[in-house]
Amino acid sequence: MDLADLNPAVLMRQTLLGMSRNDSLRSVIEAAPVSRDVVRRFVGGVTHQDVLAAATELVDTRRLVTIDYLGEDTVDPAMAEHTRDAYVMLLGLLAEAGLTADATVEVSLKLSALGQALGRDGNAIALENARAICRAAANAGTTVTLDMEDHTTTDLTLSVLRDLRQDWPWVGAVLQSYLYRTEQDCRDLATEGSRIRICKGTYKEPETVAFQDKADVDRSFVRCLKILMEGPGYPMIASHDPRLVEIATVLADKAQREADSFEFQMLLGIRPEEQLRLAASGARMRVYVPYGEEWYGYLMRRMAERPANLGFFLRGLATRG
Repeated sequence: MDLADLNPAVLMRQTLLGMSRNDSLRSVIEAAPVSRDVVRRFVGGVTHQDVLAAATELVDTRRLVTIDYLGEDTVDPAMAEHTRDAYVMLLGLLAEAGLTADATVEVSLKLSALGQALGRDGNAIALENARAICRAAANAGTTVTLDMEDHTTTDLTLSVLRDLRQDWPWVGAVLQSYLYRTEQDCRDLATEGSRIRICKGTYKEPETVAFQDKADVDRSFVRCLKILMEGPGYPMIASHDPRLVEIATVLADKAQREADSFEFQMLLGIRPEEQLRLAASGARMRVYVPYGEEWYGYLMRRMAERPANLGFFLRGLATRG
């Protein structure tokens, strides 16, 4: 046995990944009252109507919303088409409900959910599915943001972004500060009208491509923030870290940015009181709302990718702020 297999973090990751694939365990966890509380707080429900209600509640408290229909890493073409159609239907319902004006509610896409992993043609399939969603978003009067996944898909995702922006220049992108390359990516993408969400990064990445120390990741985040705030684009600051939120506010003031020229983003259920405080202060505060039948796998994979997330979510459940 490799000594690495005895590492507690490795064992935790393997356990959580195993849990994500265990249908029997899923049934037990789904039935537990505490699990329902977790889902209710961190996931916007299972159906379109569930997430419409969740989005409406958030908008009523002056928060903006981006919605993610769960189902990443699909290797089934039919599932990729199902995900595309779910987004198209959702965007129509959001428009009918009056939630899309000025991109009050938009959507976030993972290209792996749209077919990117489907062999040599996967990226082309994901691009065409993303095009259908962007057309629906344009018709609804809102925007789309491409989520970033692990580092092996970064270049492919950015190529899709370039293609989509030829027709819809408002398509947003996500960059992750723990990757060494991200500072340069920020320089390349911080152009007029470009919407860029900067986050620390969720996936467990090797030291060959990513900073491993939290302090290094944070310093990279601040460097990227400076580039975005000083550029002509629209920065989206995705962090729950109070210190980074304060730094972003200072940098925005230094760059003489108007309150509507950037926004903060946080996950549903994490630091809701801070979300409300920012919204009440006049800042643009957007909440990332995942929903769909794949909520169980979503939570387990998020824990497995970075086991520290387990404590993060549990603390979020235990505290309301």
